[in-house]
Amino acid sequence: MFITHKPENIVILQGEYSPSIVFLSVVIAFLASFTALSMNERIRKNGFFSRNLWLVLASIAMGMGIWAMHFIGMSAFRLPVTMEYNFPATIFSVFPAVMASYLAFYISNRTNLTPWPKILAGIIMGIGIASMHYIGMSAMEMEIEYAYRPVLFILSILIAILVSYVALYIFTSLQKFMGNFFLKLITSLLMGIAVASMHYIGMEAIVFYTEGNPLPPTSHMHHMNLQMLIVSVTLGIGVILGLSGLSSLLDRYVDFRLNHFDALTGMPNRRQFEKMLNVSSPASLAILHIHGLEKWNRRYGYEVGDDVIKTISEILVKLKPAFCMLYRIEGNRFALVLENEPDTEKLKISLERIMAFLSKPLVINEKKLRIEMVCAVASSEANGRPELFSNTMAVLQHSNTAYNHAVIEYDPKIHTFAFERNLIQDIDRAMQEDELFVLYQPKICSKTRVVFGVEALLRWNHSIHGVISPGIFIPILEENGKMHEVTDWLIDHVCKQISAWNSRELPIFKVAINIPGSYFTSPHLMETLKQSVSKYGIESNYLELEITETSVIDQIEDAIRAVGDFKEFGFTVALDDFGTGVSSLSYLKRLPISTMKIDKSFVDDVPQSEKDSAIMKAIISLGHSLKLKVVIEGVENEEQMNFLSSNSENPIIQGYYYSKPLDADELVSWIDNFNEIAV
Repeated sequence: MFITHKPENIVILQGEYSPSIVFLSVVIAFLASFTALSMNERIRKNGFFSRNLWLVLASIAMGMGIWAMHFIGMSAFRLPVTMEYNFPATIFSVFPAVMASYLAFYISNRTNLTPWPKILAGIIMGIGIASMHYIGMSAMEMEIEYAYRPVLFILSILIAILVSYVALYIFTSLQKFMGNFFLKLITSLLMGIAVASMHYIGMEAIVFYTEGNPLPPTSHMHHMNLQMLIVSVTLGIGVILGLSGLSSLLDRYVDFRLNHFDALTGMPNRRQFEKMLNVSSPASLAILHIHGLEKWNRRYGYEVGDDVIKTISEILVKLKPAFCMLYRIEGNRFALVLENEPDTEKLKISLERIMAFLSKPLVINEKKLRIEMVCAVASSEANGRPELFSNTMAVLQHSNTAYNHAVIEYDPKIHTFAFERNLIQDIDRAMQEDELFVLYQPKICSKTRVVFGVEALLRWNHSIHGVISPGIFIPILEENGKMHEVTDWLIDHVCKQISAWNSRELPIFKVAINIPGSYFTSPHLMETLKQSVSKYGIESNYLELEITETSVIDQIEDAIRAVGDFKEFGFTVALDDFGTGVSSLSYLKRLPISTMKIDKSFVDDVPQSEKDSAIMKAIISLGHSLKLKVVIEGVENEEQMNFLSSNSENPIIQGYYYSKPLDADELVSWIDNFNEIAV
């Protein structure tokens, strides 16, 4: 196996390399490393798929890259002999590389690593690269012999271990910055160099020789199996790019399904329903309300309750008109949306047929269940955009509404204000009995992966109506003067939560709270804020007050003074929904705010729309020129993210691209992926 001096009876053969193929082999190693690191990022993210899946995919990408690089590098080497490869040994040689990559990544992803695990990971990775190389070399079948120079043999292994350790050290030490493209590029390059350096030093260690007479002269040098080159390149690049594309598609598909579709029925969920209401004006809306579902859950278990929902959903899909969209908007509610006015009567006829069918007992798990329900319908009016959802809820809330499978159409003479009045009456009870709750949506500096803060989002899980959209209940409460009390409740709740994070020695986030414009200039707001921060012993700089321009434009002088007072006490102030008002530029320079939030409506069509993209660039540039922090709301996909990152030095992103709104415990778990908090 080893050779320390040249025996007299052998002839040593000298080979040469094809520079272009050598370069290709190094590129393959680099691409494999970059792909593996990209997949490894997902290991530290909360997601639908197990973290072990991404660990396995990253290991396969790295192992296949090492394997492909070796055989491409071998194909770059020329000797005046023909060469074949033992197929089983060739295939087997990939396993040490994959297993070593798995163990190295597994160790590297552990938290609070001491130096020794990092050293162990480097040793495992280096030995895995070396094992793959020398097993691959043993697969060579040719008419000459070969042996290794022991010094170079050992050096090649040590080089692989050393460079692997450096690359993995950078990876583990700077894990939180791996979202930075250039840092990931440098780490990938180092790992690629580890693979390539081991291979080519290992090739220097090998001595090809023949005993006795030299081989007959040949007219040219033969490539070591051109067919193997083609197969290796195709397989290596195919696997690496395939795994990278697959991981990206899986992430995006699962994220889309989880966020936009109901898991039980597969129907579009409430999020899609609310989005539809915000961007279009449907002709009619029908809500089918299932009454007493909890009764069946208590009697037979939640599995039967789920079967009831699935059975009803299948009936709705089968009997609904083709021109209707169907959503599951609550646990016990479905919505049918009609966009075209001429089909309104057809919708009503179809609803009557559906309710007649559902009035019969349903057979669920060999049990006949008579499910009570009602269907509320509201149609658009010619004099403006209708409040369809409020109108259908008013029907469901009315005291005369019975769950007898009737289709009840909204009548303003009967149902007007019933829903609104009910919400106003119930808001005090909601605050006392914790029907109101708060979710937190992170704001992330995309290039540094630093958590800038979170926004507190108010939600209401009504005892009768279920989860009510803030777009529904907040305007009703504002119109009836109840939002001031709710805002006080929200401030107290957020301060209490910040104190709880602090007492558990968890990271404390800057929390943004939306303040109604009519309340922003009230002296009572300042008193409430001072009392809350004092009561819970927290710093005022952990609160940010968000106001909209449209809410303070009529009292701009008072608003300017109020912003100054809040800043003096340590609170920061952000201008929310920038660009939706009529005089943003004229008042922006006068309000001493610290943050400008760009409204989601400017993000939705970026980068597809050239006009929207140009407007977005201009707004970002304006914010930076005024020395303001710029927060961009509603970022949901990678195309939007890439555009914003390329047009802002350090954009602060808020949206489903990074995270949906989370409750306090979910937020703490999610934040483990990020190791810095901006205060």
